[in-house]
Amino acid sequence: SICVFCGSANGRSPAYVAAAERLGADMANHGIRLVYGGGDVGLMGATARSVMAAGGRVTGIIPEFLVRKERMLDGLDELRVVPDMHTRKRMMFEAADAFVTLPCGIGTLEEVVEQMTWAQLGRHKKPIVLADIDGFWQPLVEVIRHMNREAFIREGFEVRYHVARTAADILPTVLAAAGHNGEIAGDAETIARM
Repeated sequence: SICVFCGSANGRSPAYVAAAERLGADMANHGIRLVYGGGDVGLMGATARSVMAAGGRVTGIIPEFLVRKERMLDGLDELRVVPDMHTRKRMMFEAADAFVTLPCGIGTLEEVVEQMTWAQLGRHKKPIVLADIDGFWQPLVEVIRHMNREAFIREGFEVRYHVARTAADILPTVLAAAGHNGEIAGDAETIARM
């Protein structure tokens, strides 16, 4: 299963929705379950609908307070309504074998940075992939490089992640990372020291 973090909006570029739809279809075609935030809007909805349209399985996890604020997607294989955001993030982590982050807003950014931090601290070795559609994640990649240059990333505390530059590259990047028994080899672009 792959937990896909992504925006509850479509964003400015049509390439973002196209990437969400491609990822969803690719996951379903490979028998990979989607774990996501449970919503029917934005890239979240596009990804989940694409998985379902291709015959795949979807687990949505949503906190109670968002049930009243967001539209939930009908027809999910499983929808878990949880008490709060912390429970949601923990359950998403437990249900996922890897993480992909599509373009997004600040809430989703927090989710992927938390997974990077947990990996950095040795709490997991699950692949983390930034779907860098139209260069969306380049500012974050540069911030991490800047932290490294400024000696805030120490040897032995690498920030491990991969960058997929196109929609077609997302799933192959995840599968290649997972093929290393969860160990992500990475390169200078995708690993920075804490």
